[in-house]
Amino acid sequence: MLNSGHLSSQESKLYYGYYIILAGFITQFVSVGMANYVVGAFMIPMTEEFGWTRAEFSASRSIGQMVMAFTGFLIGAQIDKYGGRRFILIGGAILVAALLGLSQVQSLTHWLLLNGLALTAGAAMIGNLVVNVTLGKWFVERRGRAVALAGMGISLSGIVLPVLATYWVDLYGWRTSWQLLALGAGIMTLPMAFVVRRAPEDFGWYPDGISPDQVSAGQGAAASADFANSMTRAQAMRTSTFYTLVLAFGLFQISITVMLLQTIPLMTDAGYSRFVASSMISLASVPAFLSKPVWGMLIDRYSPKKLAAIGAALTGSAVLVIVYSTSNTLDAWVYTGFIMMGFGWGGLLPLQEVIWATTFGRRYLGSVRSTALPFVLGMAALGPVLVASYYDRVGNYDLALALIALCNLGSAILLVRIKDRLPR
Repeated sequence: MLNSGHLSSQESKLYYGYYIILAGFITQFVSVGMANYVVGAFMIPMTEEFGWTRAEFSASRSIGQMVMAFTGFLIGAQIDKYGGRRFILIGGAILVAALLGLSQVQSLTHWLLLNGLALTAGAAMIGNLVVNVTLGKWFVERRGRAVALAGMGISLSGIVLPVLATYWVDLYGWRTSWQLLALGAGIMTLPMAFVVRRAPEDFGWYPDGISPDQVSAGQGAAASADFANSMTRAQAMRTSTFYTLVLAFGLFQISITVMLLQTIPLMTDAGYSRFVASSMISLASVPAFLSKPVWGMLIDRYSPKKLAAIGAALTGSAVLVIVYSTSNTLDAWVYTGFIMMGFGWGGLLPLQEVIWATTFGRRYLGSVRSTALPFVLGMAALGPVLVASYYDRVGNYDLALALIALCNLGSAILLVRIKDRLPR
């Protein structure tokens, strides 16, 4: 398949873009899993051992959102130019080193630097931006399905890692658990760097696996138009749609950053065991995992913005159900709320990436997406620490999470009002 560093469509029966989907599946499993899904399992044992407040512990993820945004901003244009391989190699090494360092934490400063700064920087170099910018170049007509399939790795990490991390913490202690996570991350991530390639045109291919003969016959028009009409960073930032998307996805993402971190303490405060509490994120991740291919097919057929509005509204409604049912110990409704939230989460990643790519084109996609990241993740960064601070003052999460739900409903309103095509 490889010939002097080049790929040949004559030597491979399977379009190489599908190997990149597999690599993206694995790297996103590790990236999002280590940055988000495992952290809640460590909150109670680490805060109890060191005497930290939940707001102090949660500050690492708020810092992390800003670090992820800053890292993405730095590497976005470089992904367009050089591809993602070098960033996955460097980021994977940083991530593993940070996870090992977390097993030796002795102070809040250590925790904030390692989890908030180093771990997140490593995760950013192997995660969503690198994967989805690359997939946005390899797929156009099948972009929704490609991003959704790779994004299933995120949902699978949500199914597996919260329960696994909680089990390890309870069995081996939190320090050994960080070491086990480091070992797994290294084994899974670093080989994937050698699979990733920048763009199909580098090897004489066309997006979606279309051959030169098919292009001559008139196929591939969508990919050609997508490339020709691509907007640079400066052009995109001069449109109102850019900022509307930033606001909409920032409001949507707040609920994810909050619920990933606060679900275990929310549930244990209500009297549920740590196993049941950690299982709720896994429960939400099952429909997120299973629904992604469905979202992907719908995206390629219908308006992604209207679909995203449905996903945002569903997520906001689910958070309200969770808050009410948890407070009143209505088990069936608790489970229903997390399942609803999982369906909403399942659509966010593929919808968001396809909307950015189809709105602004694939040629400068890394540059445009990385410019939006500081705004989107900056908003999401406020959620965890504000919710934790509210808990530290009031002693419950109810009103704070209700406001998070309203953020999702606001996101839905913004998304449904965006026009499908940019004025040129």
